[in-house]
Amino acid sequence: MTKRIMRGVQDIKTHSGRADEGAIPYKAYMKLSILEMEKFRRGKEKQNALEKIVQIDQRFRDIEAERQEIIASLEAQGIRGQRLPDYNDPSTVAAPRATGAFKFKY
Repeated sequence: MTKRIMRGVQDIKTHSGRADEGAIPYKAYMKLSILEMEKFRRGKEKQNALEKIVQIDQRFRDIEAERQEIIASLEAQGIRGQRLPDYNDPSTVAAPRATGAFKFKY
């Protein structure tokens, strides 16, 4: 007598999961909507960053104007005996950082 293999519902072959992802319309529309939302969000990030740059540039101009006012008032009082730092002065530039291991002398 031959042995018979018992099969159940789990052994039935189906075509589920074999469909192309692009062939299912709702998934394609979902991908499009996600891309559009990301595009909008990145656009807002870019706009906010550009506005921040404009604010920083304005603050630089305000700082320079205030600096010039202070220097002018000091010169008017004749107090500018000491040398004030200038932006173009190489001594105001930060020293280069040394990289590498520490060296100890004993």
